[in-house]
Amino acid sequence: MHHINYNERTEKYSFFSVREKAWHGLGQVISDYPTSAGALVHAQLDYTVEKRNLFTCGDGSTAGATDPDGMLEGRIAVPDYYATVRTDNNKVLGVVGRDYEVVQNVDAFTFFDSIVGGRDGILYETAGALGNGERIFITAKLPDYIRVGRNDCIEKYLFLTTSHDGTGSINIAFTPVRIVCQNTLHAALRGQINCIKIRHTASATDKLKEAYKMLQITNQLTVELEAIYNRWSRVKISDPELKRLLQMAMCPNRETFESLRLGKDELLSGHFNNIISGVFDYAMTSPTQQVETTRGTLFGAYNAVTGYFQNVRNFRDEEAKFKSIMYGTGLQKSQTAFNLCADFAKHGKLLLN
Repeated sequence: MHHINYNERTEKYSFFSVREKAWHGLGQVISDYPTSAGALVHAQLDYTVEKRNLFTCGDGSTAGATDPDGMLEGRIAVPDYYATVRTDNNKVLGVVGRDYEVVQNVDAFTFFDSIVGGRDGILYETAGALGNGERIFITAKLPDYIRVGRNDCIEKYLFLTTSHDGTGSINIAFTPVRIVCQNTLHAALRGQINCIKIRHTASATDKLKEAYKMLQITNQLTVELEAIYNRWSRVKISDPELKRLLQMAMCPNRETFESLRLGKDELLSGHFNNIISGVFDYAMTSPTQQVETTRGTLFGAYNAVTGYFQNVRNFRDEEAKFKSIMYGTGLQKSQTAFNLCADFAKHGKLLLN
């Protein structure tokens, strides 16, 4: 299932993308990057959410009513809890506490507009809502690139998710994407973060301060990643070293790690060997791996792992792929590959410890 919200009022799916279809081909595909106001409309996110009083029936037989006026006869008010409700269709999105502050969809876009200077500073590429509209997401392209070598450019994105059901914070993450093959290059440098979480209970001023912090993190990561990727593009790695690095990066458990560390490849499972073959084949044969910066280099080894999850691995559907790359196994293995490449660049060899 795609879980994209369907807006019955407009008879459109709550999603838009620029130039390319995504999310099962649903939603609106537009030709030019919109303003934040335009993105709200194209993604069907131009609705507001209210906290409304929550009630239960006096006889205990039923529960779960909401009442904007607090005047339902025969009902008992639930203290300190409220329902979050879409004002355009009165659908209940969740139950929240007294201190919960609704972050309207328009304010989520305002975070981006405020920190990078509005229309000229940021390009809204996708946005949408899931379920009944309780969760929204936005991807926005930042100006300039991370440049590796002469011609390998990596675009810079900010990705925001927030919810109206009380289940999570506002999350803003920095995600570099290599243009030549659209690989998402997750790389939270050691000791640093590439995302922030903003509580719904924070004040508007505090939320904006946190958004500015994300821009500072992005600027710092951009400078450091550009230096690291360029250094890796000049570090050569042999085919046997590449295979061992891929095995360590994709290692699923402690037992497999011990077999690799002791050089007992005969103990590796057939399933694991098939995965490694897929990653290695991608590293050796994909046209995107044959450019100057990646062919036979440490940067190419890192791209082999990120590219495998982006372009080779079979997922149940696009949502499962998205979650793996952004939050799950794809992110974890990419981070492990990043750490292994950093060690290789520092020591000139792969450390099996």
